[in-house]
Amino acid sequence: MKTVLVILTDGFEEIETVAPIDLLRRAGAQVTLASCTDSLEVTGKCAVVMKAEASIDDCLANDYDLLVLPGGPGTFDLRKDKRVLDLVRSRHATGLPQAAICAAPLILLDAGILTGKTYTAHFTCADELPELQEDLAVVEDGEIITSRGAGTAVAFGLRLVALLFGEEKANEIAASIHA
Repeated sequence: MKTVLVILTDGFEEIETVAPIDLLRRAGAQVTLASCTDSLEVTGKCAVVMKAEASIDDCLANDYDLLVLPGGPGTFDLRKDKRVLDLVRSRHATGLPQAAICAAPLILLDAGILTGKTYTAHFTCADELPELQEDLAVVEDGEIITSRGAGTAVAFGLRLVALLFGEEKANEIAASIHA
């Protein structure tokens, strides 16, 4: 079974979190939500509360086939969280895939793993990510997958399904949701 770790903190963007989780679970992935707060209940940008299954402290970087970092205002807290940065660096060192959407590619920047990579992010990140590909919904460069934001969350989720389960499975799920 393919396993996915999704990192949450207060202020996560709900669409960017739920859409990929939903699509990955439809494909058969075991998705674990990990909280970076003192509680397993994490509140999104629009006040949707999600309950994580684990604390980030209990999650080992290499125990998952994929790491997903949703965006939203909470990204700015995650950028300062040594546990998250260390997890991203550890996965990068072993070549394991990681995905970030909206402002979350800034976490990859802070972890020092975007050098020489092609990526996209929300246009408001252009000051810190001047080479972002604004015209692309999803960019995959080696083990790093990035996406622009809430409006591209389904395309992002389907790309993650394709990464873990193949294009045929992604196309099957896309057809089932009329994407």
